[in-house]
Amino acid sequence: MKSQKKSFFRKLIGFIKIIIVLFLILSISFSFIYKFFPVTLTPLMLYRVGEQVISGSAPTMHKKWLPIEEMSPNIVQAVITAEDQNFHNHYGFDFKAMQRAYENNKKGKKIKGGSTISQQTAKNVFLWSSRSYVRKAFEVYFTGLIELFWSKKRIMEVYLNVIEMGDGIYGVEMASEKYFNKHAKQLTKSEAALIVACIPNPRKWNPSKPTNYIIKRKNWIISNMGKMRRVDWTNKKPPK
Repeated sequence: MKSQKKSFFRKLIGFIKIIIVLFLILSISFSFIYKFFPVTLTPLMLYRVGEQVISGSAPTMHKKWLPIEEMSPNIVQAVITAEDQNFHNHYGFDFKAMQRAYENNKKGKKIKGGSTISQQTAKNVFLWSSRSYVRKAFEVYFTGLIELFWSKKRIMEVYLNVIEMGDGIYGVEMASEKYFNKHAKQLTKSEAALIVACIPNPRKWNPSKPTNYIIKRKNWIISNMGKMRRVDWTNKKPPK
């Protein structure tokens, strides 16, 4: 009996080792591949399609990959201002922002979390949508991978192409076309700020029909955009 148990545990440990090795190979390989190639599908996109099918709706997925050179610098500036002001200074994690979020959450204040753009990108590209310690642990791992393999420019480019921006709408190009009937390279400061203001809850808020809260948040973003380090990967003068 004891020998059978030992044999079982040896096989189990061997199986677990194989799973870990395969996971490492696949995760590192995809992280490296996505450094060069567009991210065409994410777990969240598949999850949303599943929700639509279950609810009886026709599945919709509107997305269009756009190189960051063809986006307005306004959208990059707005995202950094609203979502991650230390984007260029950290290696994936803003511990001061996490501490502030933790302390304010303890006080019962309703604020956004301390996740960086790198963390949000890792979550959107590789992981499922949930709140758990297991998913958070995977998020830390994948954030480390993309910070290792990708440049800040690439992280921003992927983020702006895969982020959910409405019901079945992904990426700034489709959001620009849907809400403002123009391409992402034509976004003004106001339009970019409106899109970014809706990122925390894109299926509830609509940039083309902003609530009073979204208008206030848009104004805050615009007033602080000029205080951030200027980022322009297009070398083009942005629309005003």
